[in-house]
Amino acid sequence: MKKNILFLCTGNSCRSQMAEGWGKFLKSEKFNFFSAGTKKHGLNPYAIKVMNEVGVDISTHESNTPDELGDNKMDIVFTVCSDAHESCPIFPGGKILHVGFDDPPRLTKQMNDEEEILAVYRRVRDEIRTFVSEIEVFTEKES
Repeated sequence: MKKNILFLCTGNSCRSQMAEGWGKFLKSEKFNFFSAGTKKHGLNPYAIKVMNEVGVDISTHESNTPDELGDNKMDIVFTVCSDAHESCPIFPGGKILHVGFDDPPRLTKQMNDEEEILAVYRRVRDEIRTFVSEIEVFTEKES
């Protein structure tokens, strides 16, 4: 049976959405992937754009809170930001691991140049891809 993996962030708009997208794209035969936020901020258009650049469509994803995931028991919860890690809800039977990534919206808040903004989102996208591509290392430790 495939393990359920949740990527949890603050707003479920960017990093957790990219992680879910990469998970489904790279590892869907091994795991079921979900994402949620401690709050709902909607999908970030830059996250959608940079994921589309690499052939991963997250435009149909929804911004969710953990309560909206239904009865799916999470085996492993990866918090992808420190705010979510500090306020992570309880997941009975699930392991909670923190893997932080920079917050593109926060880093680009004062930027006006589109290419500068996209460069930040691309860097974080690629860092998340590297993490997800090696996710078995983390899940095997928790078996």
